[in-house]
Parts: sequence; structure tokens; C-alpha cells
Amino acid sequence: MKELDLLKKDWEKNKNSFTPISEKEIYKMIHKKSSSIVKWILIISILEVILWTLINVIFNSDEYFKTLNNSELTSYFKEITIFNYIIILLFIFLFYRNYVRISTIVSTKQLMIDILKTRKTVKYYVGYNLIMIAISLIIGFIIAFTYNPEITILKEKIDTNTKTMVITYGILFLTAVGILGFFWGFYRIIYGTLLKRLHLNYNELKKIDS
Repeated sequence: MKELDLLKKDWEKNKNSFTPISEKEIYKMIHKKSSSIVKWILIISILEVILWTLINVIFNSDEYFKTLNNSELTSYFKEITIFNYIIILLFIFLFYRNYVRISTIVSTKQLMIDILKTRKTVKYYVGYNLIMIAISLIIGFIIAFTYNPEITILKEKIDTNTKTMVITYGILFLTAVGILGFFWGFYRIIYGTLLKRLHLNYNELKKIDS
């Protein structure tokens, strides 16, 4: 009991030394954290584009399509790549715009609105990337089975053997699910963590604004 009494006395002695934090100061901290989070979203998305570009340079698809003796596939793939880069760069522009807006605003309500906009943009970005990965996998499998001469023997086995067909399509399906699962997990860890922090900031702002 002596220890408890001493603790109470110490608390009474020091309780007035704590300076209360005003709502304005809390807003400034949340504002700064939110701006930092959106900046990291922008940086990560730019690094992601650079990584995909390096992968495309290292694994030159043009050389692969040359082995298939089909020039139409090369031009078709280039068009898809250009379209994909345009969409990704548009998302990066939106991330940059969100970062600039969040960095400069002074209104609590506007910050809350921009946090929600940023979260929505990131979700669309992740969804778009996963859809494009799925489409790329499907197109890749179709091209390989249709045009790659090295798979001719396998195609003949599939046509004549049901077991081979089931095993082959099963492996392709599991491969596709595994690749999609990997990227889904990657996006969930990286962007999901940042979005959770933004959501916490939004909830804190909601308390201030209420």
C-alpha cells in the first residue's frame, strides 16, 4: 500500500506538468503522416513501373515472337504494352495529384475527402493490375498452345489422352492462381498496409471534425 500511496502522490505532483495537445496540433500531425503515406504510395508505384520496364528489357518478348514466326503478335503485344503504360502513368499522375493536394490543404474536411479519394484510387490501381496480370496469363497460354511449335507434341497428347489434358490444364490453372496469389499478396502487404494507416488517420480526423 505504501508503494501505491507514493505513486498517487507522485501523480498529483506531476499531473500539471503535462501540456494538453490541441486539436490543431493533432490535425498537423495527422496531416503530416497522411502526406508521407501518399508520398510512399507514389514512390512505390513509380518503382513498380521501373521494375516492370527492366523485366521487359531483360526478357525481350520480341525475340520470343520471332520464334513463333508471327509478326501480327509482335505488333498486337506492343499495342497492349503501350495501352498498359498509358493507364499506369495515368494512375501515377493521380497519385501525384493526391499527394500535392494532401500536402497543401488546411481544411480537416477536405483532408478527409482526399484521403478517401486516395484510398479509392489505390484500390482501382491494384484491381487494374491484377486484372491485367490475369489477362496476360490467359493470352500467354493461348499463344503458347496455338503458335509455339515446341508444344505441338503436348497438344497431340492432349487431343488423344484425357488424363494428359486434365493434368496439363490443372497445372496451368494452378500456375495462374499461384502467380495471381503472389501479386495479390504483394499488393495487400505493400499498399494494404499504407491504406490501413490512411484509414486510421481518417478516423482520427473524424473525431476532430465531429
